[in-house]
Amino acid sequence: MLYNAKEQKLNLQNLQVDYITFGKGSQPLVMIQGLNTGGIKGAALSLAYMYRIFAKDYKVYLFDRRSNIGESITVRELASDIAVAMDALEIKNADIFGVSQGGMIAQYLAIDRPDLVRKMVLAVTLSRNNDIVTAVIQKWVQLTEQDKMKELVADMAVKMYSDAYVKRYQPFLPLLTILQKPKDVQRFITLAKSCLTCNAYEELEKIQCPAFVIGGSLDKVVSGRASEEIAEKLNCKLYMYENLGHAAYEEAKDFNKRIHDFLKE
Repeated sequence: MLYNAKEQKLNLQNLQVDYITFGKGSQPLVMIQGLNTGGIKGAALSLAYMYRIFAKDYKVYLFDRRSNIGESITVRELASDIAVAMDALEIKNADIFGVSQGGMIAQYLAIDRPDLVRKMVLAVTLSRNNDIVTAVIQKWVQLTEQDKMKELVADMAVKMYSDAYVKRYQPFLPLLTILQKPKDVQRFITLAKSCLTCNAYEELEKIQCPAFVIGGSLDKVVSGRASEEIAEKLNCKLYMYENLGHAAYEEAKDFNKRIHDFLKE
C-alpha cells in the first residue's frame, strides 16, 4: 500500500471515529483537517500522497470527526475527542498540524491536554470569531438548508481559492457540485455551526509548546488577520502567503515543506 496508508476505525464506548494512518517514522504526527463536505473514508491514498513529505519521518494519524455528532457540539468537544482517541491509541508527545477548523481544534487540544502535544502548526485558522467567518458560515449553512448545492460549492470555491485558481478551474465547477455535495447534510450543517464556537484567544497563553502559524493574507473565510493575531498572542513563528487565501494549503507548492521544516527543527 502506498506510504503504508491504512483506513481504520476506533470503536470506544462513547466514541466511534474513522481514522487514517500512513508513514514509516517513529514520531507521531496528528493531522486535523478542516470542515469538509464528506469525510476521510476512501481517501487514505490521496491524503497519504498529498502529505507524502511526512511519510519518511512520521507515523501520521488523520482523525475524522466522531460518527455521532450532537446538534450543539463545540470545537472544544471535538478536541476532547482527539484526546480520547490519542489516549486509546497510546499516542503521546505528538506533533499536531491543524488546518482551518482543525486548527481551532488543535488549539484546544494544546490548551486542555498539553501532555499530548510536542509541537503545533496552526494553518489558515482563527482563535476567536470575527465578522468574516460568521458571515461565511451562516451563508454556507443557509445554502445547505435550502438545498442549493451548486451555489454552495461555487461560494466555497470563491471564498477559499485565489481568483486565478477559480478562473483556471471554472469549467470544472459543475463536476465539483457532484463530488463536493455534502454526503450528510445535517452533519455538515452541525459541524459548520461548530466553527463559530471557537473562543480560545484568551486562553492561548496556556499553550507552552513551540508553535508555527501559517496563513493567507487574502483569506476570505477566517481572514488573514486571524492568523496574525494568534502568532502575536503566542509570540511564535508566522508565515503569511501574501497572494493566497484560505486554500493556501492546496495552492502553495511549498506549504507542506514549510511545516515539515518547522517540525524537524
